[in-house]
Amino acid sequence: MAWRIDEAVTRGEIDNTVEGRTTGRIWLAGRDSPLVLSLDGDCWRDLAGTRLLFENPEPAQGSDGDALDVNQSGVIGDMTASRKSKIRISAGEGGAVYEEEEKEGACEWRNVLYLEWFSDINGRVVLEAWNYKLTIFPHAWQMDEDAEEAQKLANLNAMRDFMSQVIQRRTPDDEEPEDIGELDEYAWEERLKESDRLTDAYQEVLEKYMEDSDSERKEAFVMGWDGLLDALAEREEAGEKESPYGEESPKFEERHLFPDEERDEETFDPLDSDDEDDTHPLQARAQELALRGMDLVRRDDGPGTPSYKLISSLLQVSGKLAGALNGRGSGYEPETGFVLAVLKRCLSWLNDAVGACQELIAVEKDDDH
Repeated sequence: MAWRIDEAVTRGEIDNTVEGRTTGRIWLAGRDSPLVLSLDGDCWRDLAGTRLLFENPEPAQGSDGDALDVNQSGVIGDMTASRKSKIRISAGEGGAVYEEEEKEGACEWRNVLYLEWFSDINGRVVLEAWNYKLTIFPHAWQMDEDAEEAQKLANLNAMRDFMSQVIQRRTPDDEEPEDIGELDEYAWEERLKESDRLTDAYQEVLEKYMEDSDSERKEAFVMGWDGLLDALAEREEAGEKESPYGEESPKFEERHLFPDEERDEETFDPLDSDDEDDTHPLQARAQELALRGMDLVRRDDGPGTPSYKLISSLLQVSGKLAGALNGRGSGYEPETGFVLAVLKRCLSWLNDAVGACQELIAVEKDDDH
């Protein structure tokens, strides 16, 4: 997936003074040699035809920056210093510190520096920051609106091509026959990997386009969901761009699955389901272990810490076992190969949990802690 280097950057420069070609150098904390960019394509209008210098006031060495190759040849993505993004207000900027970002006033829209490219060696690389010091030189040439739209469309196609490589969809020749019968655990593992790739790709696409005014269409195009694109086009032609139910569409919470005469408010409760008998003993023990772990470790430990790795691994096991083993009383019976594939995956997470426990034990025995 995308390499994110905004925290590791110390300084850099982007040069798009030659039309159709963008070059640059980016220095990272902990590295002597800069990344050297040589990209096909142009920046957005604000940076097209000019040279940009940027400096990070608070660089910090990161793993993504350490792993990147010096040679960053490839295709340009979206590069602009005027991308709109929600930024959380901090006390250092004269604002209050909020517990929840969703509270009114906790975030505000600002222009951020957004540099994206698709490296032939490393794939997608993204630098996104709002607190850099920027210096923009006079334009050597000017990009008009039509040229900018053409460049944005090319960037969208580059993102689609990259996501296609990530997802690795099966070709028609690779499709399995319909009457193949039950799959073994190896075939199911391949399907689970395909599902993981699709999930990771969609998460990355959402992260980029979720605040875009045309997010639905762009997400569908980049993910290769041509059927959804056709449905969106038909909806727009039918004059239902805002809602397929029309202007008088009831709110979601006002719509019910059953008519009033068929719904008994006193007895109907979707959260009050008698499914305790459907819980598999192994999943119940895994869930209990995860809950006990959450009670024992420190809750303020962040990603990368042994406590965080322990709890995340145990929760993965509990959740995956619930999907594979629970709910037999409903009549659904998963294939044996699917269950075996999930159990094998759980072994990996359990090994990670054991490793995290060993780290916690070592810290506990250390006299310096």
